[in-house]
Amino acid sequence: MIWIVGGGDLAGQFYDRGLLDELIIQVAPVTLGRGMPLFPREVASPPLRLVSATTYGGILVELRYEVPR
Repeated sequence: MIWIVGGGDLAGQFYDRGLLDELIIQVAPVTLGRGMPLFPREVASPPLRLVSATTYGGILVELRYEVPR
């Protein structure tokens, strides 16, 4: 296992090359307006599979996705 922390562009580069097994995304509510997309490209094929959604402290949500091979 290798843990890589970075933005959507870095994760997207690994995804494009088929080098991801799992994505862990943490979401915290913030009011900033429109915001930015998580990935600079559409991740549609293969579709990600939601494995778990865990709430921490009633505000933070951690989403775990499996990346199918």
